[in-house]
Amino acid sequence: MAAHIGRRLCKGAATTAVAAAAVAALSASQAPGVTADEGRQSTGDATSAPDTAAEDSATGNSPYYTDLPPLNSPNPSPSAGSGSGAGDGSAGEAGIPATVLDAYKQAEATLREKKPGCNLPWQLLAAIGKVESGQARGGRVTADGTTVTPILGPDLDGNGFALIRDTDNGAYDGNRMYDQAVGPMQFIPSTWEWAGRDGNGDGRKDPNNIYDAALAAGHYLCRFGWDLSDQGDLRKAILSYNNSTDYLNTVLSWLEFYRRGTHEIPDGTGPLPVDRSDDTVLPGASPSTPGATPPARPGKPSGSRPPTGPTNPGNGGSGTPTTPPAPSTPPTPTDTVHHLENAGTGTLTAMAGHTFAERVSARAETEAGKTVAKVRIRFTIVGDTDTVFTGGESVATVTTDASGVAVAPALVAGERTGAFAVQAAVVGRSVKGVPYKATVTERAADALARVGDKELTCVAGGEFAEPVAVRATYRGAAAGKVAATATLVTSADDPAVNDKGPYFKDADGKAVRTLTGLTTDADGLLTLPKLYADDTAGTFVLRITTAGGATLDVTLTVEPAATPDPTPDPSTDPEPEPSADPSTEPSESPAG
Repeated sequence: MAAHIGRRLCKGAATTAVAAAAVAALSASQAPGVTADEGRQSTGDATSAPDTAAEDSATGNSPYYTDLPPLNSPNPSPSAGSGSGAGDGSAGEAGIPATVLDAYKQAEATLREKKPGCNLPWQLLAAIGKVESGQARGGRVTADGTTVTPILGPDLDGNGFALIRDTDNGAYDGNRMYDQAVGPMQFIPSTWEWAGRDGNGDGRKDPNNIYDAALAAGHYLCRFGWDLSDQGDLRKAILSYNNSTDYLNTVLSWLEFYRRGTHEIPDGTGPLPVDRSDDTVLPGASPSTPGATPPARPGKPSGSRPPTGPTNPGNGGSGTPTTPPAPSTPPTPTDTVHHLENAGTGTLTAMAGHTFAERVSARAETEAGKTVAKVRIRFTIVGDTDTVFTGGESVATVTTDASGVAVAPALVAGERTGAFAVQAAVVGRSVKGVPYKATVTERAADALARVGDKELTCVAGGEFAEPVAVRATYRGAAAGKVAATATLVTSADDPAVNDKGPYFKDADGKAVRTLTGLTTDADGLLTLPKLYADDTAGTFVLRITTAGGATLDVTLTVEPAATPDPTPDPSTDPEPEPSADPSTEPSESPAG
């Protein structure tokens, strides 16, 4: 036994050195000016970061694999997690199953388009996938990316883990007592409910599918406007996934390892991890084998549900199966919440592209109406809308203050108009929540002004040299992306469309006197197409209107076309009559 423990201690020292070296290398490569020692801790330090509760993390702070990559050195440390056939060197550990690797790269490509400022590297998804599930148990997935068998973490029953009672009625994890982390990226059901994505386009959001799970993990890591090329944001994102500095350093070590090079291997042939953060070595226990279920913790039966087979000695040996009582734990503030109340939120209305002035707030109360502090409230945007909270996500979790009130981040309206709702619920409890109705209205302007002051004139049958340009504003600020209409009206008092005078041309070159579908640019500027004039002279009115009721009349003048001058042009006088030929003129008769 002593020899066995000694082997474990030596292994721990080796892997700690690996993690420290990798984190130091990452620090040097990620953030110029940051020293290699900044934030470095050994992997034996399992201290948790202070600001992410289990219910708010991706995994519920579930156990994870602690195997570390080999050092890239002339004499690399052997990998603790090299599965059969994978070899013990860096080449074996650098192999990622084909479907799993494809899912990571697809997720990176999608996030590059959806959230380019996040700078998500697929190697980070690979590092988390390695630590959470050994790359979906070595790539044991079907052709569409679904794991051959479910990957479930232990019951989060408060016995050595966080206490998270069932939130999904067993829909994802099959457990109606406690939640369990699910799938290759190990999402707990309450997090998957809002973070889940459809990564393979089959119309489903399945945490057991590597394409869905990888895309969900990417979006999860990119929330709050985090830029993962920044070391500080990278650390925050990883800690929000599983709140432990040991976990952070383990993921960073694999991230650095994968950045140095990887290659594709066939599905199902990936190396399997061995050691988990909840492993307990008992006297006489043999080392773990690749792919085996980790040993049960003392006093806790293995499996995901309470056993029902053993006979209760206290019932006289009747053979009636009994279920052991749930662990006795003192009630938390969350346990005392009976319902939520609206904490004073008024009308939620905003123009497309603008921030809502009102913020959603909810108050947690007991059955007797007493307020409850330190309760996590999850605010979720639901409905057909592209409105998000500040930071770009559709879900935000806020802890109630001393008065029992939680105030959600500000809502930022998207471009999609119409009604939607924000739902407030208690994290970890199925109690009465509060829905809040909200509306996004179209972009509007309340004023229009012409750009430039030159008179707009042309001659009949000609074209206007100057285009008509206007600027729209709303409450003094530029009103961008506002819908507008331009109409040549009969007169300032008659809004009917004129049937003569100036006109625009459509795509076929035909005369039109109403233009719809116009939109101001980001600075509120709108420049109309060229105007032409028919043969009618006079003064005409061009009326421009916008969403929101702003109106501007622009005067157009058409001068008569030039007419020929009746006075002859001296330069064009007719030639004089030619003189008579003297030889042909009759001679005068002599006087006689």
